Amino acid sequence: MIILWAVLSFLSGSLMFSYWLGRMANHNLKDIGDGNPGALNLWKAAGYSYGLAGIALDFLKGYVPLIWIVKFGSAAGFGIVLPAAAAILGHAFSPFLGWRGGKAIAVTFGVWSALTGFAASLAYAVILAVLLAGSRLFTKGRPTSSEADGFQVVLGMLLLSVYLFARGYSGAILLCWLASFLLLAYTHRRELQRFFVQYSHSRER
Repeated sequence: MIILWAVLSFLSGSLMFSYWLGRMANHNLKDIGDGNPGALNLWKAAGYSYGLAGIALDFLKGYVPLIWIVKFGSAAGFGIVLPAAAAILGHAFSPFLGWRGGKAIAVTFGVWSALTGFAASLAYAVILAVLLAGSRLFTKGRPTSSEADGFQVVLGMLLLSVYLFARGYSGAILLCWLASFLLLAYTHRRELQRFFVQYSHSRER
């Protein structure tokens, strides 16, 4: 059953709703911004209505299979880890886009909303908001770069571990966190690399 749910979660995560909505609006998201076939580029290309739809659908494809598993006990304990990771993996490596995908932020929120009854996803959102506010204060209100945004997404997930430890979540949930952290670090690897290169150059000046 765990393998079956992992496969179903992967297939759900691999449904590239934002990319398909972009095609419906006559936009190829691979040619927009950083080429990420996700909801943010959909928003940039087709406007807020399409963008919000993309965010909602990308969230739900992570939320729906996991909430079913959690509510009906299809997998328990450490059995939840593989399906949780599979939903994010499906978005990052979608067979519908030649085994390529997006950065998996919305689907990650969906997974964590199902795993913790929205508690951890809300905490993650607050952490990201604080990091963004701090970044804007540091840059005196100037828009942040994609490199800084990617760093904040990964750093925010790293800091979420403090919340999970403090709330006493189980080892299975902490293992889900590790999988989420590693996957977000992978999907944002280019932004992280450029961020640290820029940081090292600024230190040398």
